[in-house]
Amino acid sequence: MSVVALAIDALLPALDVIGITLGTSNPADNQLIITMIFLGLGIGPLFFGPISDAIGRKPIVYMGFAIFLFASFLCVYAESLQIMITGRILQGIGLSAPRTISIAIIRDIYEGDYMARILSFVTVVFLLVPIVAPAAGKFVLDRFNWQGIFYVQLFFSGLVCLWFWKRQRETLAPEKRIAFTRLLFVKGFKEVIREKSTIGYTAISGLVFGAFMVYLSGSQHIFQEQYDLKEEFPLIFAGLSIAIGLAIFTNGSFVVRFGMEKMVSSALYLFLGVSFLYVLLYWNSENPPIEILMTFFAVQFFAIGFLFGNLRALAMQPMGHIAGMAAAITGFISTLMAIPLSTFIGRFIDQSVLPVFIGFMICGLISVFLMRYSRNAAQKKLTLNT
Repeated sequence: MSVVALAIDALLPALDVIGITLGTSNPADNQLIITMIFLGLGIGPLFFGPISDAIGRKPIVYMGFAIFLFASFLCVYAESLQIMITGRILQGIGLSAPRTISIAIIRDIYEGDYMARILSFVTVVFLLVPIVAPAAGKFVLDRFNWQGIFYVQLFFSGLVCLWFWKRQRETLAPEKRIAFTRLLFVKGFKEVIREKSTIGYTAISGLVFGAFMVYLSGSQHIFQEQYDLKEEFPLIFAGLSIAIGLAIFTNGSFVVRFGMEKMVSSALYLFLGVSFLYVLLYWNSENPPIEILMTFFAVQFFAIGFLFGNLRALAMQPMGHIAGMAAAITGFISTLMAIPLSTFIGRFIDQSVLPVFIGFMICGLISVFLMRYSRNAAQKKLTLNT
């Protein structure tokens, strides 16, 4: 899963340079180099998830890395924004295999709050990469060129694939495999859609992820252009990533003690409250000093850190019998929500950070209502079953 973060965050310091090379005139277009990889991450699981339920988890991961290899070379030799975006979408499709299958592997072995704990520790590794990726990307950019960043990604991807082949056993036993058919996929999709709690928590994931993507794709413009902190950008990005990592690491212990639902509820109210406070304080005013902005972002990301793993675990909880397919479908739905949301909001952050927090606030408010709906649906189903 860490390769996904590397493919996204290592490119952040080079967006303006890549834009100049490709001839883009609008800085907002450069954000597509980041957001479009998520389109591939959403589409790919629809293929890889169900196939993994039929032939096992490990072959799918190798297939995904092969597609990522091809797509990386397409990006390296891109001469237009359209070719670059095509390569990034294909990169996302390839990386969706290890990303989705990682979750399915965890669901094969664990369930309940302990599954959420394992997801938290895995996600810590996933989020440790953004701490160093922008700095590593800038290091490569300063000494070589932006194409070198893609070669570094390929090198580490090869190491990860080798380690996965050597150390990870196959977790889906042959007797539990389900032959893939179109009818089976349609049936699985309907089953996921009909599970109200799964759809509710998946929708919350889409909203939170979409809001976070606004920051992710716009962070280079915010810190390098609006605050003129080009050299400090990798350190700022790393510091804010630590806030998310700290929350996820803490969640690994807290979720077993307090439960997933309580952790999600508390984090969502914090997420909504912080964004509302920022909008209230800085409506129709200039950007605050960088120290204040970083404080708001850090608290916001600390709340997000408690949401990522727990929301996925809550959505997957009723889907253990079709874990691969469910991980694919829920990932597709949340990504399908997040990309247009982040692209729309990202168009407004040219001169101010305020649109980012307005997006956080609206997404947080809707998520609170969805959380109550999902919780009531889960409790109602439990009552009917008993």
